[in-house]
Amino acid sequence: MTTSRTQRPRPEDSRDAMLSRLEQENAQLRHAVDSHATVDQAIGILIATHQIASAAGFEVLREVSQHTNLKLHAVAEVVIGWALGQPLPGPVEQELDAALQRRQGNASDGPRQGRSGA
Repeated sequence: MTTSRTQRPRPEDSRDAMLSRLEQENAQLRHAVDSHATVDQAIGILIATHQIASAAGFEVLREVSQHTNLKLHAVAEVVIGWALGQPLPGPVEQELDAALQRRQGNASDGPRQGRSGA
């Protein structure tokens, strides 16, 4: 009878690898949940300040993200910061105005709440 000289993985090694993989997956899921909550908060701000639908709020954030080359959650964080009194960066403000105008029609349809105090 011959025996194999290759080592079999020890149960502890496979458990350590599985634990590491699960910890990494858990961290990724936590980040996704946090990002989703941030985006939802920013959509709520857009709904409240500009009287647009939830789906339109998401589309506005998505468009600003694409046109400014910022991640969606980064745009959402900027919008939340604006709601808390921080100024919007110029490119984000311009793209946000443009995206909102596309959703609301002509800017002369009625007064809108300004974002930068204008």
